[in-house]
Amino acid sequence: MMRIGYLTGTYPRATDTFIQREVFTLRDLGVDVRTFAVRRPSASHLVGEEQRQERDRTTYLLPPQLPQLLTAHLGLLLKNPRRYLGGLKLAIQTRQAGLRGLLYQLVYFTEAGLLAHQLHKQQVEHLHNHLGDSSCTVAMLAAHLGDRPYSFTLHGPYIFYEPYRWRLDTKIERAKFVVCISHFCRSQAMYFAPFPAWPKLHIIHCGVDPAQFQPVHHDKPGSNLLYVGRLSAAKGLPILLNSLAQLQGYYPDLRLTVVGDGEDRQLLEQFAQQRGVGDRVLFVGYQSQTEVRAAMAQTDVFVMPSFAEGVPVSLMEAMAAGVPVVTTRIAGISELVDDGINGYLVSPGDSDALTAKIAELLDDPKLRGQFGAAGRQKVVAEFNLATEVDRLYEVLAASLNGNATV
Repeated sequence: MMRIGYLTGTYPRATDTFIQREVFTLRDLGVDVRTFAVRRPSASHLVGEEQRQERDRTTYLLPPQLPQLLTAHLGLLLKNPRRYLGGLKLAIQTRQAGLRGLLYQLVYFTEAGLLAHQLHKQQVEHLHNHLGDSSCTVAMLAAHLGDRPYSFTLHGPYIFYEPYRWRLDTKIERAKFVVCISHFCRSQAMYFAPFPAWPKLHIIHCGVDPAQFQPVHHDKPGSNLLYVGRLSAAKGLPILLNSLAQLQGYYPDLRLTVVGDGEDRQLLEQFAQQRGVGDRVLFVGYQSQTEVRAAMAQTDVFVMPSFAEGVPVSLMEAMAAGVPVVTTRIAGISELVDDGINGYLVSPGDSDALTAKIAELLDDPKLRGQFGAAGRQKVVAEFNLATEVDRLYEVLAASLNGNATV
């Protein structure tokens, strides 16, 4: 049986259900997946039984116990002094600038030693990490210290704003393989990675299980909008609230449900009041997967006016539920949403265009039905969880057999 480790900074969270589904599906394929995380999630993220069960079976690196810390690092040093010192050199070479950057890197090295010890203790053959920033640094260092291969899933977009800070070039070069969630993502990785490393870059989408979603039936003018995601101004929510303010005079029953939480929640709630739509917006916080599916079933149009995305899983979920989407023409979104076929793409920050496309869909149930059916078909064909995890399994198996470029 293949035994692999999965690492993220914080796991499980209400916002990373796509990682949890990937883990569950790999286990269904017979892979022994051991989950690791740097820190525990807050109670607010444990929105369903799936999260609680994953928390209980995950190994956390922080807070460390001094005896464990000493045992791990001393054991690694005595077992192979050259490898241990080489790991420390790698940490220093890939540090961020300044004294603070060096201190952070030493913390990552300390965490990596704990992880390498656990990988050996649990007999993990391969380490896979999601996201390319700090947890990937820990994964890279742990893989070196523990003499194990590692890989990671590259999402974007934020890592592409600071690729040199996070030494994306070195991480790709040292990885056995890299999963890129879209063609756009891979193109950015190719830009920053050394040319000989390009064959390591595999496009494997995040995915959803379409069978979990009952398609919505559109048979009357719409009034219910839905947003699912982090509550941040960078997600374009102020633009959506402006559109809601423009639309409310024409649609007396118009409502927007906002699922999720984040650093700007209070500001967004205040902004909704200022724009005169506070009574039309329901901020419900984090929700379980079951609750999100229930919200999709009551939705006429899903809206995501974000300024920065990879390929949002919440868009896939809406499309799997037969809900037409209005979103922005950025990054890899156009690889999922075909403009005018299964949804609408608008320029980021363009409130007038967003308003017009929402209104067009609210007014036309037949068009919503056409878009919804086409969207579900797109997800089934290209963003199906089972198919994508099968591809990941093949790459993992090939990697463990000495070939990472299948």
